Amino acid sequence: MQDNGLIGGGAAVQDDLVKDVSEANFMAEVVEKSKTVPVIVDFWAPWCGPCKQLGPALEAAVNKAKGKVVMAKVNVDQNQGLAGQLQVQSVPMVYAFWQGQPVDGFQGAIPGSQIDTFIDKLVKLGGGEEEGLEAAVAAAEEMLGEGAVEDAAETFAAILEEEPENADAFGGLVRAHLAGAQYDQAEAVLANVPAKIANAAPVEAARAQLELARQAENAGPLGELEAAVAANPDDHQARFDYAQALFAAGETEAAINELLELFRRDRAWNEGAAQAQLQTIFEALKPADPLVAKGRRRLASMIFA
Repeated sequence: MQDNGLIGGGAAVQDDLVKDVSEANFMAEVVEKSKTVPVIVDFWAPWCGPCKQLGPALEAAVNKAKGKVVMAKVNVDQNQGLAGQLQVQSVPMVYAFWQGQPVDGFQGAIPGSQIDTFIDKLVKLGGGEEEGLEAAVAAAEEMLGEGAVEDAAETFAAILEEEPENADAFGGLVRAHLAGAQYDQAEAVLANVPAKIANAAPVEAARAQLELARQAENAGPLGELEAAVAANPDDHQARFDYAQALFAAGETEAAINELLELFRRDRAWNEGAAQAQLQTIFEALKPADPLVAKGRRRLASMIFA
């Protein structure tokens, strides 16, 4: 640490929360330390104007977090090898490390409100042991919901390194791969689920979502299938295929309705395929989804009629 207590733009350093880091101690101060607390890495340079704005704002936010996150400052002019290794092509560049790997980041100066949001996510990642893992899952889900698929996958994977039998993280990792259309990777994750949690709800949901995603790859033309059903309402295969195509197109309620109609017409068709497909859809959706409750009620009324 510099003797004058000033770094990257003249901000005061609070010992242990904000440190100057070099290639020599990067592993210890960033990678290893991130296994216990999230570490923000700020790549900066003395000649960089935006760095002089972003650096002090980041440091203030880190100090405000009171130890729930820490910060490492890397001068790219003095650590060109390290900057190149992490593909830092311009500064300021900020990475967030958790559990030994980068899980988030941004480039360029950003407003104070965005800095606060960035810090808040990391604080959730690094909260107390059990609560921290739950918060980490929530943070990864938020990333996934925002479309940050790779960040979400990395975070779910980091959680599984910490707790290999975390069903929520397994389900989330599968869904992250599905969001990126990485079906083979999703299948590989499911193949490695520990037996203890193989039937846990998040894992079953992810398995159902993978099955539906695979079906969607082969779904037929929506218009042609709709016309086939209209021309012959007793063409059960056409109705089943139409339901699959509807689900693939995001028309979940319509897909459920077609499968319920198929079940009403012939519940035994193709060894109960309509009911099995409905169960797959119900498992893939969130338990609180109103379509699940409504669909299950209608199916039960037909079964026990």
